[in-house]
Amino acid sequence: MGFIKFDKNQLINLEYSLPKEMLRSNRAGSFSCNTIIGCNTRKYHGLLICPQPLLGNSIHVLLSKIDETIIQRDAEFNIGINRYPETYNPKGHKYVRDFSADLIPKVTYRVGGVVLTKETMFVTEQEKVMIRYTLVEAQSPTTIRIKPFLAFRNIHSLSKKNIYLDTKYEAVPNGIKTRMYEGYSPLYMQFSKSKVEYVHSPDWYNDLEYHHEKDRGYEYLEDLYVPGFFEFPIKKGESVIFCAGTQEIAPGQISRNFNKELNLRTPRNSYENCLINSAEQFIYNHDGETDILAGYPWYDRIGRYTFISLPGIALATGNHDSCSDVFETMVKHMSGPFFPETGRGDQTRYHSADTSLWFIWALQNCCCQDKDIEEVWKKYGKVIKTILESYAAGNQLVKMHENGLIYLNNDFPDVTWMNAMVMGEAVTPRYGYVVEVNALWYNAIMFALEAAKKSKDKTFTGKWKSIAEKIPLSFEQTFWIKDLNSLADFVSDNRKDISVRPNQVIAASMPYSPLSESMIQKVLDTVIKKLLTPKGLRTLSPDDPFYKGRYKGNEIKRNLALHQGTVYPWLLGHFAEAYLKIYGKDGLKFIKNIYEGFQEDMTEDGIGTISELYEGDPPHQSRGAISFAANVTELLRIRDMILKTEKKKK
Repeated sequence: MGFIKFDKNQLINLEYSLPKEMLRSNRAGSFSCNTIIGCNTRKYHGLLICPQPLLGNSIHVLLSKIDETIIQRDAEFNIGINRYPETYNPKGHKYVRDFSADLIPKVTYRVGGVVLTKETMFVTEQEKVMIRYTLVEAQSPTTIRIKPFLAFRNIHSLSKKNIYLDTKYEAVPNGIKTRMYEGYSPLYMQFSKSKVEYVHSPDWYNDLEYHHEKDRGYEYLEDLYVPGFFEFPIKKGESVIFCAGTQEIAPGQISRNFNKELNLRTPRNSYENCLINSAEQFIYNHDGETDILAGYPWYDRIGRYTFISLPGIALATGNHDSCSDVFETMVKHMSGPFFPETGRGDQTRYHSADTSLWFIWALQNCCCQDKDIEEVWKKYGKVIKTILESYAAGNQLVKMHENGLIYLNNDFPDVTWMNAMVMGEAVTPRYGYVVEVNALWYNAIMFALEAAKKSKDKTFTGKWKSIAEKIPLSFEQTFWIKDLNSLADFVSDNRKDISVRPNQVIAASMPYSPLSESMIQKVLDTVIKKLLTPKGLRTLSPDDPFYKGRYKGNEIKRNLALHQGTVYPWLLGHFAEAYLKIYGKDGLKFIKNIYEGFQEDMTEDGIGTISELYEGDPPHQSRGAISFAANVTELLRIRDMILKTEKKKK
């Protein structure tokens, strides 16, 4: 049996199969995303979702889905499935017999004596999806009808029946070209088989229902356009490939391209390979630049998570050039000491106090040898100095005080990673001396001193050494709560927040931590007791009156719960680093159990990847984005920590 595989009994049970989603992206920022049985349950589902150059490169759903019909002796069996209010029509899931996805998603259908397989391939370097149909068994002449459902709308919107639709089409080799609206790329739908008939019969299918959007408090009914349908005969043992993309392809190349793509795939035949496969899909090449997308299906680049994800991306790909390209892209778009946090172009926001410090941490963690550290200082020393000097002198967000710690402006309580907002107010306001920001600050200075020393930059070391020396004591005096064996989350002029949160683990994990070993051990004990779950660290202790163990409801309700108990897997990377720092080989079994505990997630919810967050209360249901870069990559970093610790053991 394959690593990712579901049988008939699982698949025909919609309560079991509908929550399971498959995602595949390419390096061009395009992706395909749907449920394993092909029924769309989100507005973010679609077979071909890609940037539109004439629409600001925003992401749009072109081809939403396909319904197939098997025809034998004038009998028709529709193997598609769609949800409408209070009903499913058609109900093709009853014909599904098998699903596997070790290489690419493959669904097997049985209709009487007919056995048909459907394999979906998303192309690596182009906006193109291919679907290979193979007739495995048939007792009589068989025809396949394919009905494409088009959306041509932004991924955050829904399509509605309208009078502006362009119903025209053009014939192209073995298919057609069509475009619903001006300004969009055309959609080419072609086949590897020449004997394909296209029947043009434009129509709208109204009120397809997406229950995920309904549960999240958003509009959830969509109208999709079907321009017509394709029909072709297929013989036993024959394979026919349907190809949909934004560029025409020569029909003779379709089968060759499909097989070529197969050879490029990282098999999802193990837990580790699933993580590697998933990590590779966050890399986004565009306009001569390289970014890391924070997650699928709705996230773009988020500066903080770009840097948190980079060390794991490097481990997954083994390609340090890609990571170097990301660093270059981010530096190119800096504004003073700040990196872009969200948005692009005129919409770019630089509203983050910690992203620039995560940049230095990422450089540090991507260094393997002393010569790499010298190279980092040669290449990025000027950028590092700009960040440190601006933070020390003071800017709109942060300023260094005489005690060596940095103080976040009280007017900006949403500039750390806990930045959820409701009606213009921060849900978890954090300002003043913030624990993980100051730990990152100390680590950044110490790494810079190390790099400057190796590079013989005496001017820098002479200026910053004395600052670094006073930070550990200042940090302890400011944050350590002896009675609780814990660190304050933040300390301001008028408040000391002693909520038990996971940010103290980041402080404990830093390569240069301001904490002593005994304090790190006590922090770990508190975190294990209050925050650790099998899926990550809670963002707030369940003992706290503000704790929320469930994450559901409309956007306001979800944001109110977002950092008040929800669980984030990426924080486990810092937990594991701190734990192995203290316990070494004696801590291996504990950390291995945490790492291996996510193997079961490879066949849950986002298949072959890790969801954005989990609820704080058992059974810790996954929530948020289907696939989140920092979670995937930090698990890979944990695996690397385990391997390195095992080598020390020998």
